[in-house]
Amino acid sequence: MGRLKNKVAVITGGCSGIGLGAVEVFVAQGAKVFVGDIDDEAGAALAARFDGAVAYQHCDVMDERQIEALMSGAVARFGGLDILFNNAGAGGTPSRMEDMTGEGWDQTQNLLLRSVALGIRYAIPHMKARGGGSIVNTASIAGTQAGYGPIAYSVAKAGVIHLTRVAAADLARDRIRVNAICPGLILTNIFTPPDRVPAGMAGMVKQTMAQSAPNTQPIEKPGLPEDIAHAALFFASDESAFVTGTHLMVDGGLFVGPRNSWDPEMRAERQRLADERLAAFEAAQAK
Repeated sequence: MGRLKNKVAVITGGCSGIGLGAVEVFVAQGAKVFVGDIDDEAGAALAARFDGAVAYQHCDVMDERQIEALMSGAVARFGGLDILFNNAGAGGTPSRMEDMTGEGWDQTQNLLLRSVALGIRYAIPHMKARGGGSIVNTASIAGTQAGYGPIAYSVAKAGVIHLTRVAAADLARDRIRVNAICPGLILTNIFTPPDRVPAGMAGMVKQTMAQSAPNTQPIEKPGLPEDIAHAALFFASDESAFVTGTHLMVDGGLFVGPRNSWDPEMRAERQRLADERLAAFEAAQAK
């Protein structure tokens, strides 16, 4: 308890999913949290739920002026800014390269990469006024390898990872640390966008994902928003005072190695085939 005592945090996309998980964890650890989102009804409910510890301001991260206003709003409401969690986002355009449009590409990059850059930019003066701070960016495993997200999304998240490095270098002497988290398969609404998944199917999709987790990654449990929130807490707190410019894979071990390195059934099958080959060889030698 109290790892963020007397700290002020801004969390974008804080009304659902990973952002909401971070709000809950940060408040439990003593922070005052200023939430930016476009779901005003959920934002009002969240502020009421954490009366005094959470405040909400409408913020569409596609709008530079609203990002600037969010940072200033946190200072006006809580007296300063120590932590920024650039988390807001969505899946962006699902198009393959042969179907990509400039509009879809730009919309995705603006939502997932430009917004992070501008969040950092407008947090800087307020963090300098506090003597430093911590910025945490939500990237993705899709930014490190093909096959884990749509193309435009994956490129944007790769950009977030590199932006994290160069921003960390640029801001280090201002005592502002910048780090990123690369979530794996986390049960959030990003996999069930309302424009592509009927409302009645969303629960079924998440249930299927939860059931398939043991066959997808080494750690059998499904990834949950709080798994990412606790990683964000580490980066936000003084416990990571010697850490900057890095990205943390929070993926259930998905990238530790090929399936045969962790799946007991596959290892057993490989051993069975090896035993059969040895037996066949020995039988042939005995003739």
